[in-house]
Amino acid sequence: MALAVLLITAGVPAAAGPSAATIELLALEGFDPVSYFLKEGPQAGAARFELSWGGKVWRFASGADRAAFRDNPEVYAPRLGGFDAAGILDGRLVDADPLVFAVIGERLYLFRDAERRARFLAEPELVRRAEAAWPGLQGQLDMPIRDAPR
Repeated sequence: MALAVLLITAGVPAAAGPSAATIELLALEGFDPVSYFLKEGPQAGAARFELSWGGKVWRFASGADRAAFRDNPEVYAPRLGGFDAAGILDGRLVDADPLVFAVIGERLYLFRDAERRARFLAEPELVRRAEAAWPGLQGQLDMPIRDAPR
């Protein structure tokens, strides 16, 4: 269900050289990553409150959430590259639904569907196994994750 949204920005050359285009994915389909940790749950972010980190554009519901993420992105960014945690256990990079999530051990994990989420909540050991498998799967990424947590 998770579709990648691309943002294309034209780089302004310092000299008379050719212009460069940078393509950055919109993280979490535009949901505010800080809001997952708040009582209200996931909130849509706004273009006026965004920043780039880890090769993606992140949107926030407020300037305060953007500042919190800017200061500690590793705390708020979804683990496992934002892929379905159960897919990681199967050795595959599976897109996740940003509205099917769990905060486990104060970290955000995403899932493809509610059944996969329930499995992880019922078996806490799966989180450790998925985290251990993740580094071996990062080579399958089309675009490497820059400045992002493992």
